[in-house]
Amino acid sequence: MLLEKTIVESIRQRFSCRKYLEEPIALEKRQNLEAFIANLPKGPFGAQASFALVAANESDHNALKDLGTYGFIQGATGFIVGTTSDDGKNLEDYGYQMEQIILYATALGLGTCWLGGTFSRSSFARKINASDQAQIPAVVSIGEISNVAQARNGLLRRQIKADQRLAWEQLFFERAFGVPLSQEAAGAYALPLEMLRIGPSASNKQPWRVLREGTAWHFYLQRTKGYRVGSLNRFLQIADIQRLDMGIAICHFDLSARELGLSGNWVMAEPRLKLPDELTEYSVSWIENTGV
Repeated sequence: MLLEKTIVESIRQRFSCRKYLEEPIALEKRQNLEAFIANLPKGPFGAQASFALVAANESDHNALKDLGTYGFIQGATGFIVGTTSDDGKNLEDYGYQMEQIILYATALGLGTCWLGGTFSRSSFARKINASDQAQIPAVVSIGEISNVAQARNGLLRRQIKADQRLAWEQLFFERAFGVPLSQEAAGAYALPLEMLRIGPSASNKQPWRVLREGTAWHFYLQRTKGYRVGSLNRFLQIADIQRLDMGIAICHFDLSARELGLSGNWVMAEPRLKLPDELTEYSVSWIENTGV
């Protein structure tokens, strides 16, 4: 299927859809989505992951009820489920790749919603024959949207202020934290940064920060204090959700930059910069290709 929407258009159109038509995804859309998933390249960190589109059933609903999540998801007839190994930047890659699938689904006119939790021993794991060692950090509900206007303006979205985002100067910096980067100074990268800024994150915490240093764009995770991190979560196999958020942010920046013809590479090149607090940690850097 030739998609009419650009990456930037899909990012702007995407929203967390919690109400779907109770009917299967249209055949052509499903076939194209499955083909896209089958040919999905690795994320920027090269971690091993695999994804599948699966049909929903009552056991899936029960798995979500246990998480206190399903009460907000109505009518989903499918889920995207993925597994990843427990090494390196696996969660960032998982977030990147899953969001790439979501943006393609959005271009197809489908609704999606990220669902974080513990799924490694759930019905979702059984659907894809996941091994006991495999991690399922999150799943995504997917389906035909019941009513776009109603879905975008639902009560829950209003309560959690889903469409509100931190201001530009709180997220992007020049040479040092505390020195805001203006949109004018960002130049050609203003749009990729804006696409990052409006990306989804768990509980809308927006934990990403970006600092420009010459031709390098350094990405940092600024953790929310006490947010779903700790030994109990590791014991329960609940993923580090804010690392998934970083993968989503990197995806939005990367795909929109490349769509604009901006060239660069993802590298681990942590600069010796003073961090604003102990909750801020380095993630990765985008280095611009400046050669002719």
